[in-house]
Amino acid sequence: MDSNTIENEAPRQTATRGDPINDSSLLEDARALWYELCGLSYDRFQLAALETQQAGVSLVNMIMAGMLVAGLLCGAWMGLLAAAVLGMVENGVMVRSAILFAVVLNLLLALVFCRVIHRKSRYLQFPATLHSLQPMPQGHRDTEKP
Repeated sequence: MDSNTIENEAPRQTATRGDPINDSSLLEDARALWYELCGLSYDRFQLAALETQQAGVSLVNMIMAGMLVAGLLCGAWMGLLAAAVLGMVENGVMVRSAILFAVVLNLLLALVFCRVIHRKSRYLQFPATLHSLQPMPQGHRDTEKP
């Protein structure tokens, strides 16, 4: 083999760190990647903002509809009580006694619902989570097996 063949078969050296052409293209690639990442994150935040706005409007509509339903149910309940009072009056019960019975019935139902609310309110404090975050007492740690 002659010396020209050996030189052609020798691996050529690629661009090194000092090559200004390679550094600028790498910098341009990094810059393009950064702008693409910023664009994607901007789109995601814009989508999240629009969905949050839509969720807020939906929540307000749900609250308004719930208040209307509550008002209609209160009216229906009062109508039922009035019909019960009139039915008792027609059957010979005094008007005062019938109205008093309706008031007592309302107060008893309110008391039942207050107890339900009181019992369910303890779950608003995340009791299982708080219990799991408490450190174990020293005596209990010593008796456990590793």
